[in-house]
Amino acid sequence: MALTLTTWNVNSIRKRLDGLRDLIEAENPDVICLQETKVEDHLFPAADIAAMGYPHQAIHGMKGYNGVAILSRIPLDAPDALSWCGRDDCRHLFANLGVTADNGAFDCLEVHSLYIPAGGDVADPIKNPKFRHKLDFLDAQTHWWQARGSEGPPRILMGDFNVAPLETDVWSHERLKNVVTHTPVEIAALYALQQAGRWTDAVRKFIKPNVHAYTWWSYRAADWEAADKGRRLDHAWVSPDLAPLLGGVSILKDARNWAPPSDHAPVTLHIGGVTPRG
Repeated sequence: MALTLTTWNVNSIRKRLDGLRDLIEAENPDVICLQETKVEDHLFPAADIAAMGYPHQAIHGMKGYNGVAILSRIPLDAPDALSWCGRDDCRHLFANLGVTADNGAFDCLEVHSLYIPAGGDVADPIKNPKFRHKLDFLDAQTHWWQARGSEGPPRILMGDFNVAPLETDVWSHERLKNVVTHTPVEIAALYALQQAGRWTDAVRKFIKPNVHAYTWWSYRAADWEAADKGRRLDHAWVSPDLAPLLGGVSILKDARNWAPPSDHAPVTLHIGGVTPRG
């Protein structure tokens, strides 16, 4: 059997409920990781989403900003939210997903929904505290994953990482190499995080590194599709034990046209050789 997981920076879940329905129809995911839900937990539209077929929910939100969630058709166990850099700003949530490997190698997966800070507009950690915080956040994540090592179940880390690491992850490397999301210091920090968890970049396993791939297009473009000045800010990574089970990925670019649109497109990951429990 196969497992399908989607990550989407929804940019306000209450504004994007129709979009969530469209996403479910298009991709039929078993699990959905959301970022920028922008709602306190007691106002999260849990009943509406349960009616869409996702009764198992882990949420971690705040008023007006940030917020992450994991929505699932499959039971979730031991949900936990983490705070970083001394801020309780609702950027990281994880839970165990009730699936069993068909070969008996594992009996659950650990799924993370992560929203890394955007970093503001000035790529200078001295002049721009938001950029400093972004680098500190990435560094803290790196040390946490290093400390965890390979203990525990196989892992999936999905979300809006706000870094486009490859030259083909942006519409113009020359124009953007000093722009926040594509600067050398951010790219180095993201690679350090990737190495700390021994993560496989699932998107680039299937979309070769010499091919342009984007998941975000600015609201500022009058005709975003014609301009196609995108960046790949949304990622799906898997631990080494899951890499051989990857069956494919897709970027749902059409979602950028849904009304009202998020500026991010969903990224969907397929994993084979697992069977849901419950």
